[in-house]
Amino acid sequence: MTISEVLKNFIDGEWRDSSTGRRIEVDDPSNGETFAVVAEAGPEEVELAVASANRVFRDRVLIDMHPYDRGRMLFRVADALATCGDEIATVNCMETGKALEFARGEVQTAIRYLRYYGGLADKLEGRSIPRGANLVDYTVRSPFGVSAQIVPWNGPLELTARSLACAIATGNSLVVKSSELAPLSGIEIARACETAGLPAGAVNVITGYGRTTGQALIQHPDVRHIVFTGSLATGRSVLKTASKRIVPCIMELGGKSAAVVFADADLDAVVDAVRIGSFVNAGQNCNGLTRLLVERSIADPLVERLKACVEGLAVGPGRENCDITPLISERQRQGVERACQTARSQGARLVTGGTALSERRGYFMAATVFADVARDSSLFQNETFGPVLAVTTFDDPVEAVNLANATDHGLAAGVFTRDLDRALWTADRLWAGQVYVNGWFVGGVETPFGGVKQSGYGREKGQEALDGYVQTRNIGIRISQP
Repeated sequence: MTISEVLKNFIDGEWRDSSTGRRIEVDDPSNGETFAVVAEAGPEEVELAVASANRVFRDRVLIDMHPYDRGRMLFRVADALATCGDEIATVNCMETGKALEFARGEVQTAIRYLRYYGGLADKLEGRSIPRGANLVDYTVRSPFGVSAQIVPWNGPLELTARSLACAIATGNSLVVKSSELAPLSGIEIARACETAGLPAGAVNVITGYGRTTGQALIQHPDVRHIVFTGSLATGRSVLKTASKRIVPCIMELGGKSAAVVFADADLDAVVDAVRIGSFVNAGQNCNGLTRLLVERSIADPLVERLKACVEGLAVGPGRENCDITPLISERQRQGVERACQTARSQGARLVTGGTALSERRGYFMAATVFADVARDSSLFQNETFGPVLAVTTFDDPVEAVNLANATDHGLAAGVFTRDLDRALWTADRLWAGQVYVNGWFVGGVETPFGGVKQSGYGREKGQEALDGYVQTRNIGIRISQP
């Protein structure tokens, strides 16, 4: 599939070309070929988008709307996505490289976010505070204003829908900056918003580079709220800019998630969790299973089972629903391959994989397992964001927990055991935003998601997510006796 037209930015309810005429070419990661061209948004487009979103907020277009009606708008956006679900999944598959089946799941998850928060729009309440006979006091949960949302390339459809739904449900207007590597899903969301009849300016979707478009967006004086998902390094830069204007942020900065496997674990469940948690979407998942901490007595047989599983995974394009799909770009593949080279130089034992699949077209990397990974090594400590699993052994539960918590990250963690007491004891001590027991990716749309430590702060998903999109204001009224 090749898209012949130049895809434009969605600003103030209209499709606008770039003021500079610059273009961004979008590659299919499975073959490296350009299949779409997008108009590059720059500072001028940011100015227009923020101005339209700020007008919507200033004129109270969403704030004065009945919350039920804001929810109905989100339901209409969901319906518009559902109507074109198969086509959108194909686009998502082509721009990210992920398996088509996984892309279809992303469409359904995006729809669920829109409907979930659409249903919560009229259930966000303040409270009355008793203060005696002469005072009436209550709280109002109010939107921030213009929400700038910087979306990553690994889950562009569902992550856009997730934060957009929370913003609209709570009365914020927004500007979404899609990744230049995978901008088409954001365009599909914008089309759905247009079809659903959202007020012009309530949702704006632009595509540009972080160093120009993203920077112009987060430093704009009318942006009053920032949602960022991405790397720790970029997150630090966003926070530095936001701190100058005291702008509240929701930050999801990735992880180095570990699963603790005790000797009594169901090894079939562990292997299946690794297959999904470590290698789906070529391991490009912020809460992916990247470290496996295994009780020493079962380490050798488990590693052999993992080797057999990984070497049996099908490698190929996402449109063929292969197990190992390409990385998003050549730059990403080079970074993952360097991480594997460093791991070997630091003493890790290569079990399988470890190299780029250069004989294939596209940005493919072999599914990789390393054993004997040391606690102080780069592979143990740093996010790789590729199909690479690090295996480390432990001798007792306390050591296992210490190893799991021995990084600066804390997005997800897991434990595998048949012993309920041990599972609960371990889960309570794993310092992560979400803990999975006897599986991976166990959370859902309804469950809060976010990190601790340098994995970020704030929560997406679940009812808790709405708290990050509102600020509590207090109104006190002095009344006189009749």
